[in-house]
Amino acid sequence: MGHGPRDGFDNPIIEWVDSRLPIFTMMQKEYGVFPTPRNFNWFWNFGAIAMFMLMTMIITGIVLAMHYTADTKLAFDSVERITRDVNGGWLLRNLHTNGASFFFIAVYIHMFRGIYYGSYKGPRELLWILGVVIFLLMMATAFIGYVLPWGQMSLWGATVITNLFSAIPFIGEEYIMPLLLGGFSIDNATLTRFFALHYLLPFVIFAVVFLHIWALHVTGSNNPLGIEPKGVQDTLPFHPYYTMKDFFGMIIFMIIYAWFVFFAPDAMGHPDNYIPANPMVTPPHIVPEWYFLPFYAILRAITFNFNLFMLAGLGLLAVFMVEFIWRYKPKYLSNGQGILLVVVGSALAVFGLLADFNQTWGIPLTASTQVPISAKFGGVLAMFGSIGLLVVLPWLDSHPIRSARFRPLFRVAVLTFTLSVFVLGYAGSQPSDKVYWSTCLGDAHVCEAIEHGGSAHVESGAEPTVLKIDNTMVAQLFTALYFSFFLIILPLLSRFEKGRELPTSIHEAVLAKKQKAGA
Repeated sequence: MGHGPRDGFDNPIIEWVDSRLPIFTMMQKEYGVFPTPRNFNWFWNFGAIAMFMLMTMIITGIVLAMHYTADTKLAFDSVERITRDVNGGWLLRNLHTNGASFFFIAVYIHMFRGIYYGSYKGPRELLWILGVVIFLLMMATAFIGYVLPWGQMSLWGATVITNLFSAIPFIGEEYIMPLLLGGFSIDNATLTRFFALHYLLPFVIFAVVFLHIWALHVTGSNNPLGIEPKGVQDTLPFHPYYTMKDFFGMIIFMIIYAWFVFFAPDAMGHPDNYIPANPMVTPPHIVPEWYFLPFYAILRAITFNFNLFMLAGLGLLAVFMVEFIWRYKPKYLSNGQGILLVVVGSALAVFGLLADFNQTWGIPLTASTQVPISAKFGGVLAMFGSIGLLVVLPWLDSHPIRSARFRPLFRVAVLTFTLSVFVLGYAGSQPSDKVYWSTCLGDAHVCEAIEHGGSAHVESGAEPTVLKIDNTMVAQLFTALYFSFFLIILPLLSRFEKGRELPTSIHEAVLAKKQKAGA
């Protein structure tokens, strides 16, 4: 590296350092003259914004850690002291707490851009996977950090989430929970190890971000057209064109961020977290931070236990999807056998599901048909599976066209998927038993009594039927839509969708757009 070509610098100090350690030459090559597609839109600003937010979180977090006390008796008061007594403490804390939300906003928009424009497709699969790893580390760091103020929602949110690991068969209760908690319940040992991890993980995130950027500079950036640059006519140097564009977008983002910091610092928090943690008082509605809500809704959507009928049915449907949907041509089965798989698999899955809700079926669920997958563990699998599907996304969508601009059906699917995430977020924020619509079929007086929460004498055989749509049903519907996007819709679109004709080059597309705008 030291004997490679190197440009000189006018500044003698920079020249002296660079001649011995060419860091300035590397920065000029990677961030100055680095060729970048010339058709980036504003969605591409959010990578730089996310990086800025990460640095903001690390810097403010280091300073806050100097004043925080990781003790269950002192943690809440130490946070109050930071806010009220430490010079500038209120600003640092507001920057940090709201920074977590704005960091997730930037990353979620960054992920949406990657899905919409197909930035996960080859040769950028590893770049995408590193991004998903960053997202997982962010979620772990944010959850642990939410526990540290030791308010009511901190304690009970930690209780709910950590108890999920107890659902893992054989090892959850005996091994994982004591390792996670440092004991048999959430106590001082839990808080101290959460504090240590919360301090450490951002530096791990920073290291993975370094790999993420490195992978980006090896493969080059995707662009809204989804076609590779074919020469210098298709690119611009990163500086000054995109440094200034990123800077302008960052200023707009920071203005919104600053408004929340100074004028609405508690808008994204939960009021119960301003009450000291009390293990003897359970909040009426435990809810995580907003950026976890879609996955929390998926967790709560699984309300049924799994049995052998359901697993057998799902297994047959999985064989069908691998053979007839994910592959372009079946290798082992005929079309008739595929139809038989769907019919039998669906029948078994539906029978197992209904049998779990209604034990009066002709074939009762005996102990021999039960499997160690309870509703609780099923919810955990669904929640982590919903994130894990992002890792294999490059292989679920094998369509040769990247950008949704030239795939109309894919565009509709992505927007529908985005809608499902928003609906799941809302469902996660509401109580599970919240009813959105209900109607009573039967005697009017009995129905009126039921509607007002009362009781009425009902003759045998005249019980009314109550139809309703509650929050759990909404969560289950959109959870099914979420998983269908990855497991069914994307493979089918990869196989059958006819995309539009792609431009021959980025340069020609940019010129055509300018000519159309000037006409």
